[in-house]
Amino acid sequence: MGLYADQILPRAIDLLMRGGEIERIRARAASGLAGEVVEIGFGSGRNLPHYPPGVRRVRAVDPATVGRRLAASRVAASPAPVEFVGLDAGRLPLGDASADHVLSTWTLCTVPDAAAALAEIRRVLRPGGTLRFAEHGLAPDARVARAQRRLNPVQRRMAGGCNLDRPIGRLIAAAGLRIASLDTYYMSGPRFLGYTYEGVAVKA
Repeated sequence: MGLYADQILPRAIDLLMRGGEIERIRARAASGLAGEVVEIGFGSGRNLPHYPPGVRRVRAVDPATVGRRLAASRVAASPAPVEFVGLDAGRLPLGDASADHVLSTWTLCTVPDAAAALAEIRRVLRPGGTLRFAEHGLAPDARVARAQRRLNPVQRRMAGGCNLDRPIGRLIAAAGLRIASLDTYYMSGPRFLGYTYEGVAVKA
């Protein structure tokens, strides 16, 4: 990873991805977690304060190693131990059926191969385990979707590979995970950035 992607962008994301609306979404996404949790796109650990008491251990995956330094105070304050286990959601160094839950917030937009990451998520989940997610992606409004596709090359360059137009719901279902609940809505701000998929998917 270059200097921008590994050092500058994680700090910018840490500053931008916080505040009232975002914290409420983080809290909802984390609310059902318990036991052994894998968090892909762990970043600076901003989800940790929202983890419920029933979480026994967090296995963190993120490609930007500077995130570990940014997360240090949150990791230290976490009741559950946090173990950094890998850099690539598409190649999780974890055993089959080893996790009770996986958490992903604003990550599936950016992983290089979302299908590979979701296949790995399904592999490491125990039967009945869940993927809890909050992601931005392709909007149903044709005009917004056209803007997303037009602006996507710029977004990818500026935001470390982040895509505006991934059909998150379809990708999750295609990975063999059953979507148990799904809310879709526009967050405040530009509509091309803010169409959100928030929900829970289950491994049968």
